[in-house]
Amino acid sequence: MTSVRMDKWLWAARFFKTRSLAARACELGRVQVNHQPVKPAREVRVGEMLQVTNEGGDFQVEVLLLSEVRGPASVAQTLYRETEASRELRLKVAEERRTMMNFTPAPQGRPSKRDRRKIIQFRGGV
Repeated sequence: MTSVRMDKWLWAARFFKTRSLAARACELGRVQVNHQPVKPAREVRVGEMLQVTNEGGDFQVEVLLLSEVRGPASVAQTLYRETEASRELRLKVAEERRTMMNFTPAPQGRPSKRDRRKIIQFRGGV
């Protein structure tokens, strides 16, 4: 096997839960090769550098192996190698997200009637 469809490879490498989500990400420009958005049917080859954006963060990976089938996560991680800069940036963003939770704690319970009125007024309601 010398090449695989982009959406199949992204699904097999477990960047997305379904092939349709992987195809949709390609259509929206969230998957790039050499800073160019790719179509879902584009062929992936070993050695290419991909930039993938999903809910887990921004990944910059090098394709090491090809696969059309989705296997266990341990096997999926052998299909690619993430760059050090990408890994450090993702960890930094995750740490920032965690520290922001300390500054803006979630409310303890449901808003009271008075709180709801203030929220509605703040949002521009009557």
